[in-house]
Amino acid sequence: MHDKSKTDNVLGTEVNDYLVKMGVQTPLTDLVDVNTQTKLDKIEHDIFNTLTTLGLDLTDDSLIDTPKRVAKMYVNEIFSGLQADTFPKCTAVDNKMTQGDEFVVERDITLYSDCEHHLRPIIGKAHIAYIPKNKVLGLSKMNRLVQYFARRPQIQERLNQQIAYAMSYITKSDDIIVMIDAGHTCVSQRGVMDTNSSTITLTALGQFGLSNSSIRAEALAAFSRR
Repeated sequence: MHDKSKTDNVLGTEVNDYLVKMGVQTPLTDLVDVNTQTKLDKIEHDIFNTLTTLGLDLTDDSLIDTPKRVAKMYVNEIFSGLQADTFPKCTAVDNKMTQGDEFVVERDITLYSDCEHHLRPIIGKAHIAYIPKNKVLGLSKMNRLVQYFARRPQIQERLNQQIAYAMSYITKSDDIIVMIDAGHTCVSQRGVMDTNSSTITLTALGQFGLSNSSIRAEALAAFSRR
């Protein structure tokens, strides 16, 4: 279960409604609001049937609890970002530091997600920069935003956009840039089975969205600097 002292259901609902308005929300049905225990029971039942159909003996002591474990993992962990009530609290403080076009960068944020096509892991790094207006977001909150949106079946392009628009909504800044560099195990474990490739996606809003913008170039350089 999630610590309610660290989550904000009201803000989560507002942000997810904003993503709908911007056309970047994850495709959802009303079942997303079904209570947790009902989801756990239904998924456990479905996983049991799937594994049984594959020929596994679920009476074996190694497998008997697998359907229950998978259901808990889906609902409470790797797909918990589908719920508004798991949205992280995002503390913002008055901006007394930055001026003009000065921007804040948080890079190399660890990212674990799952592709919505094959439900295989996406593993990589996210980088975020924004120009604060009246408020500055606590640095760890950017990490938590990435984690929240990564914890749902995803395509990388949409994940990129969701993080960017959520940052814009929370900070009230129009100037946001988000880059993700990730490997997809649906590419490395199956299909073409390419273990070396990675995918880079970029969402740039406001001043960062201008291709000839010097501030865009500065942010991209900061993302790659070692």
